[in-house]
Amino acid sequence: MNSTVSAPPPSELRRGVPPSWADIDTVLLDMDGTLLDRHFDDYFWEHHIPGIFATRHGLAPEEARRQLLATYRTVQNTLQWADLDYWSERLGINLCEEKAAIAHRVAVHPGVVEALRLLSSQGKALHLVTNAHPEALRIKMARSGLAPCFISLLTSLEVGFAKEQPQFWHKLGDHIAHHRSRTLFVDDSERVLQEAARYGIGHLLHISAPSSVAAATPSGRFPSVSGFAALLADGELLPPHSP
Repeated sequence: MNSTVSAPPPSELRRGVPPSWADIDTVLLDMDGTLLDRHFDDYFWEHHIPGIFATRHGLAPEEARRQLLATYRTVQNTLQWADLDYWSERLGINLCEEKAAIAHRVAVHPGVVEALRLLSSQGKALHLVTNAHPEALRIKMARSGLAPCFISLLTSLEVGFAKEQPQFWHKLGDHIAHHRSRTLFVDDSERVLQEAARYGIGHLLHISAPSSVAAATPSGRFPSVSGFAALLADGELLPPHSP
């Protein structure tokens, strides 16, 4: 499958003209922070794994956390960032097992289920596009029950590049049929949204409250809402733009 070859005109969202849902056929959705509470992953990488690392290496918890956060940053914005196999080998910890051990912490953001149902009822083609490792995706879909809402679940490892890399977007059409000018992409990362904009995705929306335990940080570059609950009113979907 291939996306349209010609570049679309500038996005209505980026021109400041809000679209209606009638302008959108395909909806690409990030998982962590967008659909699911990113507190799960923040806890996993910043507390759970450092705790295990500290015990195994005789370190104070804060020192283990400091070392690991610095190590994580060495591959930020690359395919290795969320690759559980890569980190399992590098840290000597089975991260797939550790993800499964705390799967009860996975939580769906408010409004997500209702929004997905409404979008499906309107005939929108829903696709999940995530940097998550396939095993992390499996664990989270099993816990959240969201998988049936989507036509496809696409991971960066399948594409061969992270969403922060332009190559991901230029290979997207090999996996998901779409017209760029009639596609909405929703993510909590401005860096990822910027790459989608450069590729020519027509409609972009930023999620400003990816974690339930952190304050919302609205985007200064893209239309931004706190979450899907902000797009729901009286059982209907509001247009996908900043209120």
